[in-house]
Amino acid sequence: MDRFEEGCLLRIFLGESDRHDGKPVYEQIVLKARELQLAGATVLRGPMGFGADSRLHTAKILRLSEDLPIVVEIVDTRERIDSLLTHIDGMMRGGLITIENVRMRRISSDD
Repeated sequence: MDRFEEGCLLRIFLGESDRHDGKPVYEQIVLKARELQLAGATVLRGPMGFGADSRLHTAKILRLSEDLPIVVEIVDTRERIDSLLTHIDGMMRGGLITIENVRMRRISSDD
């Protein structure tokens, strides 16, 4: 029996210092996803990366950056991801958003 269902993986690439209304954008995205009762969200902080401006962001000791790369990953159905995207557009001034079709299986303690 296949217990997987069709879903979407939303990935949002932004900088740690990106702010909206004085608060970190990645934090606001996660809180909005929770408010909309999406399946879950994870914030990943990268030790190194660059964006559209090709400026290198790194956590090396000699150059401590306060703007490290951040990736927010959220998996849920396409409809629920789309509902979140309407809120995210107003939060971001820059960055990249990707969406992939995935097969997902929700696992709970009842399984």
